[in-house]
Amino acid sequence: MQHSHRVLLALLTGLLCPITAFAQKAAADSTMRNTELTQVVVTGTGTHNKAQNTAVPVQVITSEELQRMHVTSLEDALTRLTSSVTMMTNGMGSTMMLNGLGEDYILILENGKRLTGDDRYTRINMANVKRIEVLSGASSALYGSEAIGGVINIITTAPSTTAPSAEKHDEPEVDINNTTSYTSKGRLTESIAVNAQKGRFSSSSAFQHKQAGNWQVNKTEEVTGKLMPTGRVMSQGFHSNQLNQRFTWDAGHGVTLYLKGSFYDYHTDRPQTARYYKGSTKKGETVYTETAAYTYDLHHRDYMYGAGATWKISSKTYLEADFYSDNLISRRDSFDTFRPGGTQLTKKTHYYNGTLKGIFRLGTWNKLSAGAEYVHETYKSYNFDFRTMYTLSLFAQDEMQLCKNLQGVLGVRYIYNRYFGSYATPSVALMYAPGKFRFRAGYSTGYRTPTLLQMHYENDETKNVTIGNQELKPEKSNYYNVSAEYNNNWLSLKLGGFFNDVRDMISYRVLTDDEIAESGLDTKYPTATKYQQRDNIDKAKVKGLHLGATFYLPLNIRLGGAYTFTDTEAKTIELNTQTQQYETTTEPTDKSIRHTGRVFAGWEHTWRNYRLNIDINGHLQGQRWSTSYGYAPGYTQFDLHTTHTFYLKKVQLMPGIGIENIFNKRDTRPWNSNFSTLHPGRCVFASFAVHVK
Repeated sequence: MQHSHRVLLALLTGLLCPITAFAQKAAADSTMRNTELTQVVVTGTGTHNKAQNTAVPVQVITSEELQRMHVTSLEDALTRLTSSVTMMTNGMGSTMMLNGLGEDYILILENGKRLTGDDRYTRINMANVKRIEVLSGASSALYGSEAIGGVINIITTAPSTTAPSAEKHDEPEVDINNTTSYTSKGRLTESIAVNAQKGRFSSSSAFQHKQAGNWQVNKTEEVTGKLMPTGRVMSQGFHSNQLNQRFTWDAGHGVTLYLKGSFYDYHTDRPQTARYYKGSTKKGETVYTETAAYTYDLHHRDYMYGAGATWKISSKTYLEADFYSDNLISRRDSFDTFRPGGTQLTKKTHYYNGTLKGIFRLGTWNKLSAGAEYVHETYKSYNFDFRTMYTLSLFAQDEMQLCKNLQGVLGVRYIYNRYFGSYATPSVALMYAPGKFRFRAGYSTGYRTPTLLQMHYENDETKNVTIGNQELKPEKSNYYNVSAEYNNNWLSLKLGGFFNDVRDMISYRVLTDDEIAESGLDTKYPTATKYQQRDNIDKAKVKGLHLGATFYLPLNIRLGGAYTFTDTEAKTIELNTQTQQYETTTEPTDKSIRHTGRVFAGWEHTWRNYRLNIDINGHLQGQRWSTSYGYAPGYTQFDLHTTHTFYLKKVQLMPGIGIENIFNKRDTRPWNSNFSTLHPGRCVFASFAVHVK
């Protein structure tokens, strides 16, 4: 994988070799077409537009792609079907990266509403997903805090609050989707979504159960320079259940009301009898002591509720009011009763969001969006009581058709935070669209207020003591992007570049001996070996390039690829423990990857009431940098998927079978290495979906 970027470029160059001779034949013979031309997106501007007609570029993953590629989780969807998103997974969970920045700088939305908490990825029921929209870069003018690195918006099949009122149906209509998927290592997903409508009333229900077993690729661990047997697993088993419900009522006169709610429960299933070895040196001799690998399981529970209304006053005026609350409780469930009741609260969060928004068409050349948002957050941990913070925002955006082929978007958000005062985040984007070409350029600002955890949380459970900092400053960024795109019915070509300058990044600053003594931390935690505090000590510059090509060929053949190059530079202040002086170091941003890409090929054919889809997808990834462990090796993974669709009147049966990790690529180094992947190796999967309408 040292030359993975060369392989990616060679593959993409091969795709661009002379195939134009097939163009006219493709237009005449193939039923497969470039659907990107007609995809409707909402994330880039907050209003519905065709992807080709918006000045803010947005990548779309469709439900058809999700079904063809056997996608059962948001992580799989983003890593398999884009080249911009990568995941780092270890025994404690997954961490997302988007264009060189981590998940703290990525805003994840569901139908435009912010998801909070540790389980934002796993709380998405993929059976109910209509599409996924990925917006790269800072978007704080539209979405507020956290949107420094990008926005991922999951659009479900539930009725949209930003669409016109539902049509009236005298006869009840019911649409049912059920999908069961099983892969080795006990990985099971069961999902069902039911959408029903009668008259002015509609209901959308979804349930999902997921589980996986524990697995090892290497059952050894390095302890004081020696490889010892370990029972600590590389991938932790879990089981989770989630229920979503939404009711919508068309009240007439353009007014639509809705209620929504969800419940999510996640529990790890770590092996209670697993053992590992601790190493200690006594009188020059190393002694290894066998001890329990795990003494507790992690338990997360989240519930969400909300309500809202939309009022389509006319074809030119649209109003929306929305309120929702997202609440997370994290606990440790011990295997014995060494803690009272056998459980310990890790944290409890409450997030409340209220939004008023209006969309106004000012003639044929302008569409104005304006509104206000109020956010109230509370946070409680095991070692301190509730802390609160609120933010009030006013925002406005104008979508302008400047002339026949030139349009622009100009927006600004005014933010007032209880602790950090006022700030404004402007953005501007332009698109020039002659014929089948699209040329885009944009500038936007990012803004992220420190979290209550960063301000108040104090970790005293390990030898490394971490304390909060109420003097933190907000993190800010300037983001620039340019892109060129060409689309027709049989071809899609994209090329884009970006630059993100992030400052005042929050990281951990190791305290000097004098600071430790002055704060009394050495007295409070006398056994600790390291004392650190959160502080605004980092800044980063991220620049990159995207390249993508998709061909829709005769005989219903689809092939293509995408490549992302990301060059990151992070400057960090570190303490020299010997001189007790701070020094600035420069290295890549943590968990960043310079070269990522995907290649894919697909074929489909229909025989009367039966359709066959065959898809091959490859994820290629270069070395990943870690500030703690150095580089993890690159890896590639190719998957084969087949989907068989049987059309039986109002019922569709869709069995699927395929092979994950065809070439059995694994990272077999000892436990606690900086793994490139935790995949267990080549395995067969099977799925079965039923669609009743």
